[in-house]
Amino acid sequence: MTVSSESSAAGTSTLADLPKKVFVRLGILPFLLVIAVVVFTILSDNFLTGRNLLNVLRQSVFLTIVSMGQMLALLTGGFDLSVGTTLALTSVVGAMAMAAAYAAMPDAVWLAIFIGCFAGIVAGTMIGLCNGIGVAFFGVSPFMMSLGMTSVGFGIALFLTGGTPVYGMPQAFGDVFGFGSFLGIHTPIYVAALLAVLLFVYLYRTPFGRYIYAVGGNAKAAGLSGINTRATLLWTYIMCAAMASVAGMLLTARLDTGEANIGASMPLESIAACVIAGVSLRGGVGRLENVILGALFIGLVQNGMNLARIESYLQTVVLGGLLILAVIADQIRLRYVASLKD
Repeated sequence: MTVSSESSAAGTSTLADLPKKVFVRLGILPFLLVIAVVVFTILSDNFLTGRNLLNVLRQSVFLTIVSMGQMLALLTGGFDLSVGTTLALTSVVGAMAMAAAYAAMPDAVWLAIFIGCFAGIVAGTMIGLCNGIGVAFFGVSPFMMSLGMTSVGFGIALFLTGGTPVYGMPQAFGDVFGFGSFLGIHTPIYVAALLAVLLFVYLYRTPFGRYIYAVGGNAKAAGLSGINTRATLLWTYIMCAAMASVAGMLLTARLDTGEANIGASMPLESIAACVIAGVSLRGGVGRLENVILGALFIGLVQNGMNLARIESYLQTVVLGGLLILAVIADQIRLRYVASLKD
């Protein structure tokens, strides 16, 4: 065999190994993203337009924020099924407090908005506090704890509203935080970007972020090394709920009403976004930037299916299938990595 043929064979081998290397490093997300773009571009001429992609970005903001919080719970080896409840309770309490403050002080618009946002975020964060106490101090399974709080939170939200939307908020709240824009970019996108930067610094530039990864990787070893595992778990679930609460207030501004029935699909969608992005269900593995891309991918798929006029019921089937596919791919990737180490 000549030198040129050997180099050609080596180059072919390298190209053949490239998808495998990408899969091991980044997971299944890049492949799903390429497939989705190709399929939906074929199905709709409007899919790849700048206007539609900006619309996808705007619509994905709420899921992106919730997914960043969900990632924290997954990194510790748990998950939070109550993020949908958190959105609903935040929306209801925030809207009621804001409407009451605005009715009492019609001239103090921004004070009413602040009171409403503060009350809503605190109410939603209490869900995370309860989850954290149950998981960290009483050893309750994250599945059972967050599932129980889902029922509790939705029950409180329905009790407060009687199942009817809450109106009476200042128009400025929706104009700024729901539909406002700067340089052609909507306000919620700036909020999500700010939260992403803050969370990136927290996870990768502070000891507390490393504690989360350590607890998820091996809780017993983390405790022996001096990490307060209980405090880490408690703070993790509080942060997860706080992120969902911010998304809840932004969604309330978008809807211009407080709703007790929003967020039902958020647990599935946020977990799917994280798992598709390579966050391990076993804990300790995952990157923030990949999770953001995973949430955008979910939004991209939903937008593409809407443009292709696929019924909403079938969209739920597709989303569930993507989650199952991502979990299977994650298991395959872990086995392949383990075989390489052997």
